[in-house]
Formats: sequence, structure tokens, C-alpha cells
Amino acid sequence: MSSSTPTKQPSSLAAVRESYDTVAAEYARRFTLAEIDPVARAMLSAFADLVRGSGPVADLGCGPGHVTAHLAGLGLPSFGIDLSPKMIELARQTHPEMRFRVGSMTTLDIPTAELGGILAFFSTHHTPPEWLPVVFAEFHRTLAPGACLMLGTHVGDNERYRPATAYGGHPVSYESYLLPADRTAELLERAGLVITARLALEPAAEGKRPSATFLARKVRDSDGRVEEWNAAVRRHLEEG
Repeated sequence: MSSSTPTKQPSSLAAVRESYDTVAAEYARRFTLAEIDPVARAMLSAFADLVRGSGPVADLGCGPGHVTAHLAGLGLPSFGIDLSPKMIELARQTHPEMRFRVGSMTTLDIPTAELGGILAFFSTHHTPPEWLPVVFAEFHRTLAPGACLMLGTHVGDNERYRPATAYGGHPVSYESYLLPADRTAELLERAGLVITARLALEPAAEGKRPSATFLARKVRDSDGRVEEWNAAVRRHLEEG
């Protein structure tokens, strides 16, 4: 079963799509693997060890595809999905041997239980908090039983900010939502994704934000409670 087409989507999607279309070229130039904290790179390697041989791995919010390609270099059958058509265009140009497509984490065009792993590497913080349960429900739906998620995100004290410009002064209209790490962990657990490891990183330089990285596994929903919760979340937002 693939994701159903919802009657409602977050209003924030248009701003995120347009903003990243605007900054795509500069983002791709600035964001390289060398910019990733060494500890976070080690977590990517650990994630690769956990999911290798388990099936296809989706890099959700893949941007220009640098990390997707890194996962492929670690032996994973990885592919990328991003909301921004410009980002996907750059990813295809840079890594023509790999699969990339436009899509949203709120409605993944991926069959149920298809994936051996999901990477969401600093790609969920633009999602309004009330929509995070929908995103995590989609993660749960598309992962195979026992499969692994790695999620990295900026954290804060329920902060919300909207920069006017980014990546060299380009105008943007997206917002970022910085939740406490414990709240993100709680939402993952409610969606049926059990935390197996958690890493907290303090800012390495002035102007940077603290972050958290989670490893989680999809639990077997023997009594149907997780599916019931995830379906109720979707109904509540679509009817609200």
C-alpha cells in the first residue's frame, strides 16, 4: 500500500519549497561533507552499519544529494527525496548514477514496509510541530519492521524563528521550529519508532545551534495501537 493523497497539507510547504529553490546553488556550494561535524559523520557510519543489507535507504530532505551519495559510498542502496525541484535538479546533475525525486515527507510515495532505513538529516525542523506526528507516521509506515531511522535536527526551547535571508543573502520565507530533544524523542516513540541511541551536540562555533541525533527502530505493532494513533493524527489534522 502506498500513501494516500491527503486533502490537506501544511501551508508551510510552499515557503520551504520556494526558499530552497532560491538558495539551491549557493547551498550546494557551501554544504559539503567536510562541513558535517566529525561525530555526526561517525553516526552516519554507524547508521550504515545498522541498515546495510536491510533494503533500500531513503534520504529524506536530501538537498543536493551529497549525503545520499555518501551513504551509497558506504555500501547502501540509497536514493533521495526533496521538496525543492531545484535541489533535485542539482542532485541529478552531480550524481547522475543515483535516483532522486521531488516529494514531501508528509505524503511519501513509497510502498508500506518498503525501506530498510530512513535518513532525515536536519530536514524536519521546518515542519510545524503539529505536523511532525504525520511525518513520523509516514516514517513508520514506509519502514520495514525492525528497520532503522536516523534523524538529526536542531533543538531548542520550543523556539520559532523566520530569517529574512540565508546562504549568502538570498531571500527566504521558511520558518524553523526548535523543539527540546525530549519532545522529539517522545513524538518518535508515539509513532512506533523506539529510540536506541541519542547524541547531543553543543555548538562548535559562535552562531551555530545545538543539535540532537537519534537512532530509532520501527517496532512491531502487535496490537495495532501504533497504527491507530498514527491514523488518528492524520484525521485530526485533515479535519481540523
